[in-house]
Amino acid sequence: MKRKVILTLASVFILFMAALFIYYLVKGDSSRWQVALGGVFVSALPIALLFIKKNPFNIPIIIGYYVAIFCTTFLGSIAKFYLNHKWWDTTIHFYKGGLVGFIAIALYKHFIPGRVRADISKWLLYLFVLSLSIVSSVLWEIYEFVGDLWFTHTMQLGGNKDTMYDLIAGMAGGLLIAIYARVNKTKL
Repeated sequence: MKRKVILTLASVFILFMAALFIYYLVKGDSSRWQVALGGVFVSALPIALLFIKKNPFNIPIIIGYYVAIFCTTFLGSIAKFYLNHKWWDTTIHFYKGGLVGFIAIALYKHFIPGRVRADISKWLLYLFVLSLSIVSSVLWEIYEFVGDLWFTHTMQLGGNKDTMYDLIAGMAGGLLIAIYARVNKTKL
């Protein structure tokens, strides 16, 4: 079932972003065709999961990934939600922090054998989930900085203030999932 979901979502998103890429390339809108081209690549990334012997990510995480791609690339950049709705950027960072928190839980369950999990501290799981969310937020901000430096000049319109709000929002999303993981450790 996961295989079909990945192939279907990847195909739909790749075709959608490729069509947008061609449309904006012909139109001469360099900012949007670059985002659409990037959307093609990030839409294809989950296909690599098909070559892994045991895919650690469940269907909600895979769907959540594509929701994030749609909200950032299409709605955020191409449909200009980032420019027209001030709350959009912070909301996406909060969502991404939570999504990465769930990815951390999936990785924990994948790499830590069930018989060993009982011996792992709730606080260690909490710190792992929170840390992965924070690291992903920092890496995303570096991506935005480099993107502005070399390409679009529109990713960090708010400067340091925008960066700090984004980091706080990403951490808050991860914090909620870290608390969830700590409280529900025995059920994971």
